[in-house]
Amino acid sequence: MFKDKILLITGGTGSFGNAVLDNFLDSDLKEIRIFSRDELKQDNMRHFYQQIAPEASKKLKFFIGDVRDINSIRNAMYGVDYVFHAAALKQVPSCEFFPMEAVKTNVFGTDNVLTAAIEAGVKKVVCLSTDKAAYPVNAMGTSKAMMEKVVVAKSRTVDPAKTLICCTRYGNVLASRGSVVPLFINQIRDGKPLTVTDPKMTRFIMTLQEAVDLVMFAFNNAESGDILVQKAPASTIAVLRDAVRELFKPGHPDQVIGIRHGEKMYETLLTNEECANAIDMGNFYRVPADKRDLNYDKYVTDGDEERNTLVEFNSNNTELMDVEAVKEKLLTVPLVRDELAKWEAHS
Repeated sequence: MFKDKILLITGGTGSFGNAVLDNFLDSDLKEIRIFSRDELKQDNMRHFYQQIAPEASKKLKFFIGDVRDINSIRNAMYGVDYVFHAAALKQVPSCEFFPMEAVKTNVFGTDNVLTAAIEAGVKKVVCLSTDKAAYPVNAMGTSKAMMEKVVVAKSRTVDPAKTLICCTRYGNVLASRGSVVPLFINQIRDGKPLTVTDPKMTRFIMTLQEAVDLVMFAFNNAESGDILVQKAPASTIAVLRDAVRELFKPGHPDQVIGIRHGEKMYETLLTNEECANAIDMGNFYRVPADKRDLNYDKYVTDGDEERNTLVEFNSNNTELMDVEAVKEKLLTVPLVRDELAKWEAHS
């Protein structure tokens, strides 16, 4: 399905974009377009892939732009077959202080990407969301929840045979940019205590490869307007801290600093309301779009009283990993393996 096709990745210089390139650089794709704001990151990525894969890197094309500016997206969208929309503001505390910036990128930016994709006749668009969009309590989650609403609403405006629009929702990605695992590793290396918000806090745990796998599952299985969710395990922050500490420096001190701006004690991947219609697909849930229109009168005689027996899927009622399981998952992450090799070389 990818032979001689063009893939555009918005926010392509981020952790997800790099993970996609690791999977797709040697594929039959004719061209992979990286769209982002940061010219330095683009230049670094360009040189990195030219060095490690000089022949395959020729299919990489870089576009400077911002999803807030629809014209800059249009410049990158011509001839594109598929879009992975990963551009977003993702840091919870910074979005709390600058909520309108989150709205401009996560909500208006997504609408711009979808508008440009529909205009250009893109075949499929997969948008990336977050568990923080379910029952949101912070600005980042609220903006992502609105992003999901934009995705579903936009999917109703276009023939899915021409442009299929869907969304994925996943939890914390281990060792992604700005996440806690690289922070813990840096704190151990610098001799500083590990800063823990609340030891009992739980978070879904997945790797970047699993994030790419979820996007590909959505790409292959979603109907227009769907939200696809992975059945991810979870961990307490205390267990994650202990796993990193045991890998690098057992007994390293830690410090409880309290919950930061806008943080939850646990996250939700599937709400009770979504459970009413969610479809269990093995390792994933599919949340189909509500296809009803605003004329609710006709549903009075055409209602459906049956409801799924699923209940809210959150990081407190999913499988909770122990220290050994988290260590095993951490050791599958390239960044952790690389940092561990450096640590052992200097120890």
